[in-house]
Amino acid sequence: MKKHNFSAGPAILPQSVMQEASQACLDFNGMGMSILEISHRSKEFDAVALEAEALVREIGGFDDRFAVLFLSGGASTQFAMAPMNLLKEGEKTAYVDTGTWASKAFKEAKHFGSPEVLASSKEANYNFIPKDYTVPADAAYLHLTSNNTIFGTQLQQFPTSPVPIVCDMSSDMFSRPFDVEQFGLIYAGAQKNIGPAGVTLVIVRKDLLGRSGRKLPSMMDYQIHADNGSMFNTPPVFPLYVLMLTLRWLKANGGLSAIQQKNEAKAAILYNEIDDNPLFKGTVAVEDRSRMNVCFLPVNPDHEAPFMAAAKAAGIDGIKGHRSVGGFRASIYNAMPQESVQVLVDVMREFAKQNG
Repeated sequence: MKKHNFSAGPAILPQSVMQEASQACLDFNGMGMSILEISHRSKEFDAVALEAEALVREIGGFDDRFAVLFLSGGASTQFAMAPMNLLKEGEKTAYVDTGTWASKAFKEAKHFGSPEVLASSKEANYNFIPKDYTVPADAAYLHLTSNNTIFGTQLQQFPTSPVPIVCDMSSDMFSRPFDVEQFGLIYAGAQKNIGPAGVTLVIVRKDLLGRSGRKLPSMMDYQIHADNGSMFNTPPVFPLYVLMLTLRWLKANGGLSAIQQKNEAKAAILYNEIDDNPLFKGTVAVEDRSRMNVCFLPVNPDHEAPFMAAAKAAGIDGIKGHRSVGGFRASIYNAMPQESVQVLVDVMREFAKQNG
């Protein structure tokens, strides 16, 4: 039976991508060798890396003012690399605290400058996105987390900022169009929307490279990675290849505008059921609901275990909510088909009939 994978990450990938990647594990491009064992210096892999960069630029609209890097270490490494590269000693920067990962990013920035939390929704268990704050013009940058995987909130639009925005887009990267002109740095662990775990996409404005004036360890220096085309050390070869395949799939399916429409349609189906079904309730402010991670609770806590059992029987996997929120979390990233969302909705409706 088909599994409906609602995992928050590592998460669902397009079926066609997995099929092509599995074939490449046996024989990549007729080379008689696996993608897992070819040299990252080979012309065959060089073509993969170049196509991946070209697709990032084409899909996202990033011109030559931006360096596109494929690194390791996940977004958690970027929590430190961003201020390390962009902040001068003692310089002020601004953070908006919207969840666990935003809080961790702020903690790392303390090692390299004087970060300030402009606004936080922590006291409300991060159930909304703060909006009433002013970005100081003397800050080096404004740090945002565009989508909060654990708590199910998302920035529906980015604030106007007098300084460059540095944004962790790990869980909604390339799920919708956005204005690249607002950003100085974007980073995203691939394992939510654009590929498997193991590769991190970093897009940084070239005029910000070397800004901190620090002498950095080579592996932590964006400039060195940019100068070496992300090949300063052995890159995550297979994850980068699968990322490239996923971006091919995204382009073939209409790019960001088309995927935004699909994501909004999926989210609407599920949120409408949460709002209409008397046995469930949402956890966050309606205007800040994430289109990637839908969090909801049973009205009666005693229904949690039996609903999980009903979902499992229908082939639904990965909907257990994070311990910080409880209840259920359905992650409906780009590759999640609408049919799987409908299966979850059908289970919710049947559960209400039997337990209402």
